[in-house]
Amino acid sequence: MTLPPGPRMPAPAQVITWGMRPCAFLEGCQRRHGDAFTLRLLGFGQRGFSDVVFLTHPDTIKAVFTAGPDQLRVGELREPMAPMFGPTSILLLDGAKHMRQRKLLLPPFHGARMTAYGELVAEATEREVARWPRERPFALQPGFQAITLEVILAAVFGLDDPERRGQVGGAIKGALEMVANPLSELLMGLPGKIGPINIRAPFERAVAEMDALLLAEIARRRADPTLAERDDILSLLLQARDEDGSAMSDRELRDELVTLLLAGHETTATALAWAFDELFRHPAALDRLHEEDNDEYLDAVIKEVLRLHPPIAFVDRKLTADLETAGHRLPAGTIVAPCIYLAHRRADLYPEPDAFRPERFLDRPPETYGWLPFGGGVRRCVGGSFAMFEMKVVLETILSQTRLRAASTRPESARRRAIVLAPRRGTRAVLSDEPSTRRLQPCPS
Repeated sequence: MTLPPGPRMPAPAQVITWGMRPCAFLEGCQRRHGDAFTLRLLGFGQRGFSDVVFLTHPDTIKAVFTAGPDQLRVGELREPMAPMFGPTSILLLDGAKHMRQRKLLLPPFHGARMTAYGELVAEATEREVARWPRERPFALQPGFQAITLEVILAAVFGLDDPERRGQVGGAIKGALEMVANPLSELLMGLPGKIGPINIRAPFERAVAEMDALLLAEIARRRADPTLAERDDILSLLLQARDEDGSAMSDRELRDELVTLLLAGHETTATALAWAFDELFRHPAALDRLHEEDNDEYLDAVIKEVLRLHPPIAFVDRKLTADLETAGHRLPAGTIVAPCIYLAHRRADLYPEPDAFRPERFLDRPPETYGWLPFGGGVRRCVGGSFAMFEMKVVLETILSQTRLRAASTRPESARRRAIVLAPRRGTRAVLSDEPSTRRLQPCPS
């Protein structure tokens, strides 16, 4: 049993190329080696380099996503993420423990409870837009990060006191910036200490400061006599019970809150930045959004943005049993990576796959295993529906109140920022004083 071929360059060169030119590297590997190829990358639960088999065909991706929980594991692969996410995060759990947490987390992100946050998202967007400069270039991504963080602090953490929100938000931003640093991946692959020096000390201090505030907030909320009347996600999770009637511990709540924060903050802000990069380069689509109150077209734009620019390029699994797929029999112990980025750019699924064509989603639903911005199977992102909803409200609010134009004709390229592929320059824009002609739709309630 042999793994699919891959680039011949030394493993350190593969890691550097993946870090510096991720999209071009993946596309080049697929051109040279086909729908399955093997890379040597860092992390994945062990010191040093690991062989990772990238899968790009919908059939092979389906084989992975529909495999039973006894055939796949993720916990040991994501052990380097534990210092930030925590050992009980849904991202690091397998089997029954994973399913328990998933069942407790899912209800607040669906139905009327989710859409009730529409007004909150719109107000956060309006406050941020009011701070943007007029008639001079600025990067959009930091503004979108501010919006998504405020939404999480209010909707997820339920922080309605500005002073408390500022304290918790500041500590969270400090930890997030360290995780987003491209060097963090390298640091997590090294021993914690080199001689007497703890190279992770600044990161550990930032996480400890964040944890102290989060655990204090959890304790404060547990003691709140109005807990049952609150509708923020922390309060709902405090009241959630599994099939045995057990509640989450403080540590479990902390780990899931940080997971929701990291999974919902950087990813959604990045997708919004990519949305405007595409719209700036396709003015007909931008004009149509300004001139028409067309929810279907806005939904199609969001789906097309997430197709071309999925925030997460791939997901990882470790086989616990042999798997026959992609013309190979992969042995137990192999790390497989369904590659979302490459699956989204297949010409057999999407004619002219590199073109921005929202219309392709007006006449057909997305492919189940060919459109995967939130992953798939039993590990699909629990907040995927909320992310789509949040993007729609943010875009609709901005389009109804302002007119943005590109600050440069040069399109953005992707760079690694923590676990996401972000616009290298943050999508630079100019905010015009010219009013929008789009009518703001009332927020769902």
